[in-house]
Amino acid sequence: MERRQEMADFGVGMIGCGGFGRTHAQVIADRPDTELVACCDIERDRAQAFSQQYADGKAKVFTNFEKMYAQAKMDMVYICLPPYAHSNEVEMAAERGIHVFIEKPIALTMKAANQMARAVKQAGVKSQVGFMLRHAGAVEMVKEQLDSGEAGRPSLFSGRYYCNSLHTPWWRDKSKSGGQVVEQVIHTYDLCRYLLGKPTSVYCRQDNLFHKEVEGYTVEDVSASVITFENGALASIMGTNTAIPNRWLSYWDLITERRAVHFTDGNHADMHYTDRSPSPQLSIASEKNGHLAETLDLLAAIRDDGETRCPISEGAETLRLVLAAARSAKRGEPVKL
Repeated sequence: MERRQEMADFGVGMIGCGGFGRTHAQVIADRPDTELVACCDIERDRAQAFSQQYADGKAKVFTNFEKMYAQAKMDMVYICLPPYAHSNEVEMAAERGIHVFIEKPIALTMKAANQMARAVKQAGVKSQVGFMLRHAGAVEMVKEQLDSGEAGRPSLFSGRYYCNSLHTPWWRDKSKSGGQVVEQVIHTYDLCRYLLGKPTSVYCRQDNLFHKEVEGYTVEDVSASVITFENGALASIMGTNTAIPNRWLSYWDLITERRAVHFTDGNHADMHYTDRSPSPQLSIASEKNGHLAETLDLLAAIRDDGETRCPISEGAETLRLVLAAARSAKRGEPVKL
């Protein structure tokens, strides 16, 4: 692929100029080594406003991503689309040697997710999935202790995801979003995979208890899963869309052989050293910007020919877990992975 001649090291394209697109565009605009050179949205006016806000109007505007790939020179592309809107953006980027950032969930079927992962692997481009909790300060510290063996073996993870909002019309439609677990609570499922390892089975119950009269609302508003892991650890994850209105709350507890950790978010946690008496407590407080960190991680992988913290292959495995949870709820029985 022909290199651009601009001052920035990396030219960036954006597909989807909504909320998450704006979040990532601000990170790109704030850095001297990245530059927004093209943006694509089905609404031209929105893409033009996006270009003006984040690139002083210099980014080329498109309503068709295939034309953007063909006419704009870029090193990276950010794909910030709802899951139902994904087609072959990843595959076409990989064919052109363009590195990929994609928001979660990367697809609604494993067939589509596996095609993305194969395309990225075959092309040798770098990829990152937007599971920003993997990059949060408290999560990072606990993960380091797990990987080094200092925390001992993990045994139990408990996660809660609570909100109360009607969200957008497409989100309420299970055929477009996959449901609350697949589109939203997936962050918690990914976190437990990241900390506990390889899941072997999941048993999930879901229902829509309080939104049956809301037109177009077909996703679950309550869910609970029990996940078994290869190392014997267990996880319990609960989700609801009937909690405090317009507040998004996530809490997690992790128990290991030598640690008990309570997270109030990805940057803040209280860690108890349970292998000592009396048990000292460490309060972890970080201001780390997870969205910035995941972009920096992708840039480092490109520069050093390394691997990102969450390549598309990892995003596919987390998708496999939440889709299995959805199947389990539909069948009323555990699903093996």
